[in-house]
Amino acid sequence: MTSRVALVTGGTGGIGTAIVKRLASLGHKVATNYRDEAKAKAWQQKLKAEGVDATIVPGDVSDTASAEGIVRAVEQRLGPVEILINNAGITRDTTFHKMTAAQWHEVINTNLNSCFNMTRPVIDGMRARKWGRIVQISSINGQKGQYGQANYAASKAGMHGFTISLAQENAKFGITVNTVSPGYVATEMVMAVPEDVRNKIAAQIPIGRLGEPDEIAYAVAFFVNEEARWITGANLAINGGQYMGW
Repeated sequence: MTSRVALVTGGTGGIGTAIVKRLASLGHKVATNYRDEAKAKAWQQKLKAEGVDATIVPGDVSDTASAEGIVRAVEQRLGPVEILINNAGITRDTTFHKMTAAQWHEVINTNLNSCFNMTRPVIDGMRARKWGRIVQISSINGQKGQYGQANYAASKAGMHGFTISLAQENAKFGITVNTVSPGYVATEMVMAVPEDVRNKIAAQIPIGRLGEPDEIAYAVAFFVNEEARWITGANLAINGGQYMGW
């Protein structure tokens, strides 16, 4: 397999870490961004102890100028970004009639506007080189909605709208653009939920358990594979059968 430069936003989180590890195991040079330097350096050292060499650069994906700075820093250290995984995401849950403008905009800026902020600085290079892989990490709740998550569901649904438009515009340039929509995954955030609540969630999943971060990373690796060149504009739902749609 050809070694590529891969940039994973939000790579220090649970799913992000699994994606970073998976892409590195395939021989790619992987980078991610951070906002908390101490936390990021500790994460980097932990991965290094496991034999994974990940590059970290500072930057906020929700800010257009900062996002471009992330891309330029990665280019300077590793080379042109050939694989982009838009994984960064946050929640600010509350029912809509109680939601503040700040809660709405913070989620939309981090989850959805970041797709523009990160993709715009890399797309011209991908088009010029006639090769690229872009994957959005959406969510089951972007497909089915979720009580108390109007902001989050809107941002995650918007990610796939972004995917299918970008896929059409760039198909002839050897660039594929796809979406992965995970269900409930056993990340640190989800495992912090009380056990009885987690059990209720698992009971709604036909397979009978939460997903594992590695299972999401596997799907990302599938999309970025050289042999996945005829797959673009697709959404791969990985949710244990909790939501089944076209």
